[in-house]
Amino acid sequence: MVFFRNLSAEDDEAVRQAASLLVEAFRVHWPNAWPDMEAALAEVREALAPDRLCRVALDEDGNVLGWVGGIPGYDGNVWEVHPLVVRPDRQGQGIGRALLADLEALVSRRGGLTLWVGTDDEDGMTSLADVDLYDDLPARLATIRNLKRHPFEFYRKCGFVIVGVVPDANGPGKPDILMAKRVAQPTSPGSSDEHVTRTTV
Repeated sequence: MVFFRNLSAEDDEAVRQAASLLVEAFRVHWPNAWPDMEAALAEVREALAPDRLCRVALDEDGNVLGWVGGIPGYDGNVWEVHPLVVRPDRQGQGIGRALLADLEALVSRRGGLTLWVGTDDEDGMTSLADVDLYDDLPARLATIRNLKRHPFEFYRKCGFVIVGVVPDANGPGKPDILMAKRVAQPTSPGSSDEHVTRTTV
């Protein structure tokens, strides 16, 4: 059984575990994202700002299996998924998908209409890397290929679509692939998001 709840700034151990996941899970393909615990802890603390959403997935012993952050924009109409991370030994078990679904429900309750995420390609993981994206970009987007397990396919499976790309966002030939998903309309305005949800993954 996996439990989902808000991450609390007072829960020092969960905060530490959440930060550790950023360092561990991004080490292979994005080592500069959060190269050490200091940078990762700063990211977690930012995610705990009052206007944001920050949800953790916990096992029955209270260990952090993954977490997701949500950042509001466009007057709350659009929320950015940032970050989303799952413990490497628990990836591929549905935890990331469940965290996104949990975030989607909370964003919808807050009146959000769209979730978006930037999926950087800094390591030649897709066919959009190391090419001139100004040369027939629509055709390149239509024929995008995943070369090295880039996360854009995971987000596609979760209902996101590619809505654009920022060429050279991370340097020459290293684009940011922008993806978005429409979220459901609110069904119970004013309901609290301080609840705990449980799911089997």
